[in-house]
Amino acid sequence: MSMAVQPDMAASPAAIRPAAPVLAAVPSGPPPVATVRRQPSPRSYHFKPWNVGRALIWSLFAVTLLVVPLLWTTSFAQTMLCQMGIGIIACLAYNILLGQGGMLSFGHAVYSGLGGFVAIHALNAVSAGSLHLPVSLVPIAGGLGGLFFAALLGYVTTKKSGTTFAMITLGLGELVWSMSLMLPEFFGGEGGVSGNRVVGEKVFGISFGPQIQLYYLIAVYCFVCTGLMFALTRTPLGRMLNAVRDNPERVEFIGYSTQRVRYLAFMISGFFAGIAGGLSALNTEIVNAEVVGAARSGSYLLFVFLGGATFFFGPIIGAVLMVVALVLLSELTQAWLLYLGLVFMFMVMFAPGGVAGLVMMNLRVAAHGKLGRLWTGYLALAGTAATVLLAAAVCIEMVYHLRLNEALGPQMNFLGVTLDAKGLDAWCGAALLLLTGAGLFEVSRRHFAQQWGEAQEEIEREMKRREAL
Repeated sequence: MSMAVQPDMAASPAAIRPAAPVLAAVPSGPPPVATVRRQPSPRSYHFKPWNVGRALIWSLFAVTLLVVPLLWTTSFAQTMLCQMGIGIIACLAYNILLGQGGMLSFGHAVYSGLGGFVAIHALNAVSAGSLHLPVSLVPIAGGLGGLFFAALLGYVTTKKSGTTFAMITLGLGELVWSMSLMLPEFFGGEGGVSGNRVVGEKVFGISFGPQIQLYYLIAVYCFVCTGLMFALTRTPLGRMLNAVRDNPERVEFIGYSTQRVRYLAFMISGFFAGIAGGLSALNTEIVNAEVVGAARSGSYLLFVFLGGATFFFGPIIGAVLMVVALVLLSELTQAWLLYLGLVFMFMVMFAPGGVAGLVMMNLRVAAHGKLGRLWTGYLALAGTAATVLLAAAVCIEMVYHLRLNEALGPQMNFLGVTLDAKGLDAWCGAALLLLTGAGLFEVSRRHFAQQWGEAQEEIEREMKRREAL
């Protein structure tokens, strides 16, 4: 009898239940990210709206450059406008170092001056026929000259920063100025190097002989160079230059060479300064040792600070003030340097941000609708400040008259009024006016400071409320 194995019907149901599929052991849910292959997303386009305000400002700048010589048609006014255009390029070039890079230079006129010498030699070569270059491109030769000397001297200069950098630039400036009298073959000695910008055939009737034609050439260079220097502030190099100014240790920590950043900025600044020097060579048709002197470098520093080194448009304001002071103010009074020093001192004390800083602070107040309550304070400040300035000017002019024009007698004319510089009444009246104006100015200043502080507190509260929303 055969035996067959039969399943134990009494066994538990779990023993005879079919095995669960293997997939049931895999946990439910989405698979791991590493195992998922993403399909390539289609190319997306992002619309970036135009900056309408910036476009309007640049359009207004271009229109101003075009229209201004049509409003002031005298040769003196057009000469001043040419100097303003050259000054704008030079001050913006200097501000690449001071405002954007935090590099205080006492000898930046070296690069605008040497660029001017290169440009005047290039112009003479064009006149002699040994160089085939349009006169309109001679300032580019000056820019290349400024770039060459900035690359040569800047390699040593930018190895240090801070006070050491400033002292090196001062020493190099004095060195180049002394060499301008020792190398007459290049610098022309005390008489300088002269040239003639009216060379070659006329192109579309343009010979650059009339001042208006030269002005429009300077205006084109001014607009293009201003645009390029503004574009520099939006590049990675420009941003890194700001970082070197604010925190050089952190820049070194993340792997950038602060010396290389300063060196590149120094060369770019020298290039634009050389263009300004080339335009100045075309404007005056002579370049001498004065263009590389300490006085020119000091003017760049002084008026860039007065205009506002922390804002891009500050040096533009400073350049306009520079031409007004050096041309108009110097013709009105012999004490113009004293007035300039007093203005600089008060700007450092009360408005270290310069004229551009004052403009931006008031635009912020006006944007929040708080400017209307401050107009009485501004009026009081302006009136009392004008009183102090008038009284101080009377005293200064009487002192200068007694010291420098004593042979003309004690009588002097000031703003259409005849004053006796040796009379007691004139001195007592000026002193009384000065003390009264100073006292009223201090009272007005304290009252305005209180109003200004209240307006700023309200603005801060409003900004915090908007951020909370």
